[in-house]
Parts: sequence; C-alpha cells; structure tokens
Amino acid sequence: MTELLVIREYIKGCYAKYEEFIVPALKFLLGFILFLTINSRMGYMAKIDNMVIVLVAALLCSFLPLGVMTFLCAMMILMHTYALSVECVVILLLAYLCVAVIYLRFAGKQHLLLLLTPLLFVWKIPYVAPLAAGLFGTPASVAAVVGGVILYYVLAYISGNAEALGGGESDSMLQRFSDVGTGVLENREMLIVAAAFAVTIVLVYTVRRMSISYSRAVAVLVGTLADIVVLLVGDLMYDANFSIAAVIFGSIAGALIALVMQFFYFNLDYARTEKVQFEDDEYYYYVKAVPKMAVAAPEKRIKRITTQRANQNARHSHSKGRTRK
Repeated sequence: MTELLVIREYIKGCYAKYEEFIVPALKFLLGFILFLTINSRMGYMAKIDNMVIVLVAALLCSFLPLGVMTFLCAMMILMHTYALSVECVVILLLAYLCVAVIYLRFAGKQHLLLLLTPLLFVWKIPYVAPLAAGLFGTPASVAAVVGGVILYYVLAYISGNAEALGGGESDSMLQRFSDVGTGVLENREMLIVAAAFAVTIVLVYTVRRMSISYSRAVAVLVGTLADIVVLLVGDLMYDANFSIAAVIFGSIAGALIALVMQFFYFNLDYARTEKVQFEDDEYYYYVKAVPKMAVAAPEKRIKRITTQRANQNARHSHSKGRTRK
C-alpha cells in the first residue's frame, strides 16, 4: 500500500508541476480519439474522413474549452449523417434538441461526462460512467450521462441500419422517417440503460455522502449492485435481450476502474478517525474528522564528488597505507 501511495503522490506532484502542458495534451488525446472513432464508425462523408482534419480538430480542441470539443463532435456526426440520409439528420437533430434541453438545464458544464459516456460504450465498459458520475459529481450528472446514452443508441441505430436508410427512394422518405423515429423511440434497451444509470448515479452520490467508514467504496458496491439489478429486472419485464454475463462482468470491471480512480483522487485513512465536540454561542457541534491518506514521496539524494575531493581522498588513503607499513 505504501508503494501505491508513493506512486500516487508522485503522479499528483508531476501533474501539479506540469499542469499547463498535461491538460492540453490530454484534451488533444481525447479529441483525437473521439474524432477518429466517429470517422471509423460512421465515415459516410469522405471529405471529413481524413486524418489531417482529425489532427487539426484535435489540436484546436487542445487549447479551447471542452464545450468546443462537444460542438465539433456533434457537427462531425451531423455531417456524416447528412451524407447518409436526410431523415436521419432530422432524427439526430431532434435527439440533439432533447439532450440539449436536459443537459444545458441541469449539467451545462459537465462536457467530459457527455463526451466520455458514448466512448465508454464503444470500449465495452459503459458501467464506469454512472459510478464515476456519482463519485465525483452531483445528481445533476444524471443529465450528462443520460444524454450520452441517448446519443450512443441513436448513432448505433443509424450505423446498424445504414444500408437500409441510405438506399431508399425519394417517394419513401416519409416512411423511412417514420421507421427511424419508431426504431429510436421504441428502443427498450436504451430506456432501461438510461433508467439504470440514473438510479446508479443517485445511489452512489447518496451513499458516498454518508458519515460511514469507507463510504465511497460502499457507494461503488451499492451502485454496481443496483445497476445490475435494474438492468436484469428491465430485461425480464421488457425482453430487452441483455447479455447477463456481459452485464455482470462489465459492471464488475466498471467497479474496479471506479475504485482505482477513487484511490488516486480521494483516499481516506479511517484507522485514524477522530470525533471532536465543541460549541459556540448558538450551537453544539459533533464533528467526525477522517484524515486523508498520504505519504511523502522519497527525495533522491545526489552526492557530488568533485575532482579535487577525489584527489584528496586518494592522497589520504595513500598516506594511511604508508603509515601502516
């Protein structure tokens, strides 16, 4: 454990020292991955499916606010969708409007959650999103995560039905628009996942705010179990065809990642908990104080040996040898 704490303090020290370089680099990396993922999974408009455009857009996002990255991702998706089908553009714009109304009203500055949630679905670890949102955010984070869930499933439907949506005749436009709208709105899997993630975020936030030992670890456990239960109950009730193994193992993997994030961000030493009581003119206070777990990173000591010092040591050793003889 001590070695892990030393590593954590070293990483935090490096981040604090080089923050002005690390933050732009991380934003560039996130933008590059997002734009590359969009092009690789959609790629219907050849003009923007280009590595130069991806690099330029990621470089632009590296020194601008995350809101710009969110906007550029939305525009890139919209352009790919326009190259596929006009009906899909209308449905996507309606999804954007729905997400914007909910997101901007409750979680207008949590762009990172909105960007990462669809990406975590692509990486097959979506259950990290609600746990991280509950651990480090507020109940308002529900809006950002649910918005990311809606966008992922809308895009997944469009990508999964690209051949049918892009090959229709003009006289069937109304029918295709109806089919896309019905396919998105009646997606039971999307509704169940959105509900499960919302419940998980609220539960994790509530438990980690409690005055109990290891509240954040308990919150991760409770949130993981709640997520699994809601998903499986929803599957039984609405026949959403979830893979039980994927839900269970994915949730466990999400919990482990959340615990690692928690360790590096906020770790308490409950063995040294103190309870303090004091009063003022109006109140009597009962305070529970839990110290943060931290160790000082070992300092490297460098011993410099100059040429003069080395010669003196050599002469001293030589004189001792002659005296003994």
